[in-house]
Order: sequence, then structure tokens, then C-alpha cells
Amino acid sequence: MQLSIATLLLAAAGFVSAMPQDNAAIMARQNQNRPVPNGACCVANTNLKQDTCTAANGEVGRCVPGGNNCGASLSCVGQSGLTCNNVPERNANLCRANAGNGQLFDGANLISSLDQATVN
Repeated sequence: MQLSIATLLLAAAGFVSAMPQDNAAIMARQNQNRPVPNGACCVANTNLKQDTCTAANGEVGRCVPGGNNCGASLSCVGQSGLTCNNVPERNANLCRANAGNGQLFDGANLISSLDQATVN
């Protein structure tokens, strides 16, 4: 049995188109079925620190305190804008948004190290 190039391309296209759906399902499981935010802010009174989200630039990120102008909501910050360590917080490792000048956002506060972060 011979496979044509067209058949192979269709199979590859089907695989690629299935990937975002699979990624969305994985993200929903990581958030324990809480919403997976898309944009600068996470869902107020729903998302928890370290929930997975998709930042405004399309990058996978985390819901963290501070980083974007989100009022009382957590910010969705892409992985490249985060500093993380191995301390557990909620359902993942502790991460905070980079603030520049070596500082990090911890809600309304600026901290110089993750050791100073308010963890819960």
C-alpha cells in the first residue's frame, strides 16, 4: 500500500490542528477546571496564583500578583517575564513578574528576591 504526499499532508495537518485543543485541555486540567485566561488579566475571584494562562503576547504564562494593571485581579504574565523557583505555591512553583532593575512584583509591593514573596 502506497501513501501519497497528499495523504501524508492531510494527516500532518490533522495532527497539527489537534494540538491547540490538546494544549487547552492540559491547561484546564492544570487549573483544576478553573478558567484558562487569555490576555493581560486573570479572572477575578476565580483564578488562583500560579494558574496557567495565555498572556496578551500569546505566550503561555502564569497568574501572578502584580505585573499588569489588573486592579484586584491577578496578572497573566508570560513565562519570559517571570522569575520562578522550586518553592511550591498552589498548584505549581512560586513565580513572580519581573519589574525591572532586578526587582519583582509581589502584588502592590516590589521585592528583590523570591524569598520575600508572600506565599499561599
